[in-house]
Amino acid sequence: MDLGLHYWNFSTPADPARIAQSLGQSARIAEQAGFAEFTVMDHYFQMEHRGTADEPMLEAYTTLGYVAALTSRIRLSALVTGVMYRYPGLLAKIVTTLDVLSGGRAQLGIGASWYEREQRALGVPLVPMGERFERLEETLQICLQMWSDDNGPYKGTHYQLAETLCVPAPLTRPRPPILVGGGGEQKTLLLVARYADACNLFASTPEDVAHKLDVLRRHCAAEGRDFDAIRKTAVYLGPVVDEPGTFAADAERYAALGISQLDVMPDRDPVEYAERVAEQAARLSQV
Repeated sequence: MDLGLHYWNFSTPADPARIAQSLGQSARIAEQAGFAEFTVMDHYFQMEHRGTADEPMLEAYTTLGYVAALTSRIRLSALVTGVMYRYPGLLAKIVTTLDVLSGGRAQLGIGASWYEREQRALGVPLVPMGERFERLEETLQICLQMWSDDNGPYKGTHYQLAETLCVPAPLTRPRPPILVGGGGEQKTLLLVARYADACNLFASTPEDVAHKLDVLRRHCAAEGRDFDAIRKTAVYLGPVVDEPGTFAADAERYAALGISQLDVMPDRDPVEYAERVAEQAARLSQV
């Protein structure tokens, strides 16, 4: 079982002058412990079901660029980019830049944006849910085209690009991996089957994850896609540091379902959390 460190909270430590140090130290600890991935949220306000909107929040790709300079092996990604937050061609260029500057460690994590308060507040276009998913599919198509040998135009319903030139190309070959996040059964998991190299679910219960994976398997069959070729990841919602035995047992259950990576979220000072989880990493690698 691989581990990912999902750095979602910039409120601890409380002094903004210490955010950079804490962020960098946590990422280095995770890398040294063998974590596969370091991720941040793509939000401009803190999520209100996790805190308050006026808590500190950093822009995702600037943050990942900083982490890239301090690490050398760990994969870097937003978990996940909101499709409405950047024009698709610019998003492909941003992820390409991260990939080049990190030595080939970028991943495009993407999903349908949902946090309406931050979108309204900062002037991000707010469109109906159905259109968001249409734009998500077009964005995936545009990124794939920009990371191919086809530099020609793209003509979609929502996006029209005169050229899809992307130089330099990503270092990752054939391109940065694409992860589509979310468990929506009719649209999100269909887009996973159609375009993605990986999915990301919420590890709410093994039963729920098993059901979502069954849905994904059916979409793969309909799309002619190899279900086993898709990397299955999940955000772990329970305590890790305080209940290591429960976490290890849950990791075994999710691994048996085919989940190959669990993303864990600091519930205290992130440096302390990374150090404590790193102590458990060797045992979890045997799951």
